[in-house]
Amino acid sequence: MDKNIGILDQLVRVLVGLVFIILIFFGPQTWWGLIGVPIIAIAISGTCPLYSLLGIRTCRRGA
Repeated sequence: MDKNIGILDQLVRVLVGLVFIILIFFGPQTWWGLIGVPIIAIAISGTCPLYSLLGIRTCRRGA
């Protein structure tokens, strides 16, 4: 699959994912914090399945 997530989008996703994971240890301490793992995995892969379905790209075409 082609990458469809730009650098800024990846950075925001990693930060949001880390916040969710930190919630496991601090805060409500529920397993809902594990939702951060797929968010980070999508950011690292550079391809968002939802963006692909909707035809959205936040990165340059040559990337």
